[in-house]
Amino acid sequence: MISDRVKKGPEKTPHRSLFKAMGYTDEELSRPLVAVVNAQNEIIPGHIHLDNIAKAVKAGILAAGGTPIEVPAIGVCDGIAMGHIGMHYSLPTRELIADSVECQLKAHAFDGVVLIPNCDKIVPGMLMAAARVNIPAIVCSGGPMLAGHKCGEKLSLSKTFEAVGAYEAGIINDAELKEYENKSCPSCGSCSGMYTANSMNCLSEVIGMALPGNGTIPAVYGDRISLAKHAGMQIMKLIEKDVKPRDIMNEKAFRNALTMDMALGCSTNSMLHLPAIAHEAGVDLNLDLANEISAKTPNLCHLAPAGSNYIEELNEVGGIPAVMKEISKLGLLALDNPTVTLKTVGENIAASKGADGTLVRTVENPYSTTGGIAVLRGNVAPDGCVVKRSAVAPEMLKHSGPARVFDSEEDAISAIFGGKIVSSDIVVIRYEGPKGGPGMREMLSPTSALAGMKLDKEVALITDGRFSGASRGASIGHVSPEAASGGNIGLIQEGDIIDIDINAGTINMQVSDEELAQRRANHVIPEPKIKTGYLSRYAKLVSSADKGAILS
Repeated sequence: MISDRVKKGPEKTPHRSLFKAMGYTDEELSRPLVAVVNAQNEIIPGHIHLDNIAKAVKAGILAAGGTPIEVPAIGVCDGIAMGHIGMHYSLPTRELIADSVECQLKAHAFDGVVLIPNCDKIVPGMLMAAARVNIPAIVCSGGPMLAGHKCGEKLSLSKTFEAVGAYEAGIINDAELKEYENKSCPSCGSCSGMYTANSMNCLSEVIGMALPGNGTIPAVYGDRISLAKHAGMQIMKLIEKDVKPRDIMNEKAFRNALTMDMALGCSTNSMLHLPAIAHEAGVDLNLDLANEISAKTPNLCHLAPAGSNYIEELNEVGGIPAVMKEISKLGLLALDNPTVTLKTVGENIAASKGADGTLVRTVENPYSTTGGIAVLRGNVAPDGCVVKRSAVAPEMLKHSGPARVFDSEEDAISAIFGGKIVSSDIVVIRYEGPKGGPGMREMLSPTSALAGMKLDKEVALITDGRFSGASRGASIGHVSPEAASGGNIGLIQEGDIIDIDINAGTINMQVSDEELAQRRANHVIPEPKIKTGYLSRYAKLVSSADKGAILS
């Protein structure tokens, strides 16, 4: 066992004495030591209940003959961090989480690990660490929040952000706004739509690193506790069989993930996280592959914010296995790939009934014949940018309009709330990328403001930052190269006409190469916004969005 490094033989007497200081017995030290990495805290609604998940995981480990040892991990709530300096820190915490989990696992010689995340950066950060350390591992997330309700209308966090725009436009009053505040988030769990957290929890299941049900069983259900106990028992089988993350997270696993990403209509943030996880697993995953897979993968689900259904309802019709069973009809999944169940993907989904035909459409009757995410290229984004095509109104799939240029999210929001953005405009927000932000802030506030003001079907938004999975409309992010690295988005001028064709995968400004070259010669990149602390170091090391914003 790996843990023999810290507990076996006369020379490890000092090490064992430290375990004894914590009350561990010789019997406990004779068993495999299993890390339970728990991201529980009291600032993220998706994490506030993870102590109960950890207890269940530890019970499962004990029942199967292991010794569970709980260690912590950090997390940031993107919703609370949104719209102020806090959002600069969200994406960079992914690297902190990966590094800190690596340190915990390596320093203490654990034999295996159960990873307990739930929200946006915590899930990919832990998966990155699992691939990097490569000891037996399993993900057991905290589960999705239930949808809220108001007078028969289902609510979520995105509806509440949009309500602010409606309030500013005079569409709703103070009392109505307060009702959204009080009723949109009714339980613990990751926010209830197919936002980034739920996207990554579902894709963890697809990749094969989590048990079936991980992505969809609601946080408050007893089934979630049962799943956690099974995860604790299953890690002991993985340790016994010496099945490691890189045995599971191979190229076929990531192709499966991209395929299901398109079928489900996941958050565009998956286009940052999947390449970063793949990088740690030694797999190259680029944006061209995403478009290749999207071209032949139908979109079968329109979960909030793209539609009116929520994760709890997907769970009721069979969850991720149902969608995978339906997509497998087209031969698009590697069904022979291994998973943490110690069965193949195909064996895991064999008993599923497949699509219900309504919430999960059939491959014969999809929402679209192509995937939920599209990668666009052109002189605005030579290295690519991404859009959640499934959340774009049909009339905005092809759009031309004048650029309204802003060098920060705050300036754009002021213009939107000030009534300065009108139909056909294309809002350009730059110097918000991985380096320029720094930290690549999410732009949920401006997209929600546009939606709340009923402009989401008339105005597009382009940024080298990124969008929350809660965003909808023609919200095009991850523009690469970013402005702070000399990308063409930094050369766009007020009034330039930009042509967007999402189905064709193109995004171009009507500016000649000669004019762009002249602008570049006269262009000066602004000084970094933050020059000290972690974000300053992060900005110096981070790669571009098309590479997953990994650290070099």
